[in-house]
Amino acid sequence: MSDVLDDGPFFHGTKADLQPGDLLTAGFRSNYRPEVVMNHIYFTALHDGAGLAAELAAGHGEPRVYQVEPTGSFEDDPNVTDKKFPGNPTRSYRSTEPIRVVAEVEDWPRLAPEALQAWRDRLRVILEDERGEIIN
Repeated sequence: MSDVLDDGPFFHGTKADLQPGDLLTAGFRSNYRPEVVMNHIYFTALHDGAGLAAELAAGHGEPRVYQVEPTGSFEDDPNVTDKKFPGNPTRSYRSTEPIRVVAEVEDWPRLAPEALQAWRDRLRVILEDERGEIIN
């Protein structure tokens, strides 16, 4: 890709305990549809968006947000951009190449329990709808 999509900085939300230098790669099960193995690794330029992803991530660890850097080319995430919403308001991206952890972000806003439950309920409804497919 010759056009720069976004200068970042970029963030990734997860429940994994990671260290600077660790590489995140595609090939793991989706947080939203566990029967789907993802072909991409996802990240965003909005640390609040990464925080939401961390809160909704599968697993039992503490939600964490990391500043990350792509190691190769990346594209707009079609799950939240033009194929479903106009433009890229969430500044969300994906790559088939690894992203590198730069540092853990400590100052991201946590959701209140009621807000987190509302997101989980909303996500469940979207995924139960046949149009809630993940573009992989």
